[in-house]
Amino acid sequence: MVMFVVIVVCVVITLLVLGLSIMTINKGYAYKQTVDPLPKDDEGSNQKERQE
Repeated sequence: MVMFVVIVVCVVITLLVLGLSIMTINKGYAYKQTVDPLPKDDEGSNQKERQE
């Protein structure tokens, strides 16, 4: 009887860890990365004027 309880507890813990792992992986794949916009050309023209 004790062995049965130990096996059930182990299976429950394993399923819990598996479920949390799958949730974490899905959340990571759902993450939308954003790209910063390119800087305007004003900075480049200021640097050229300074060099002249």
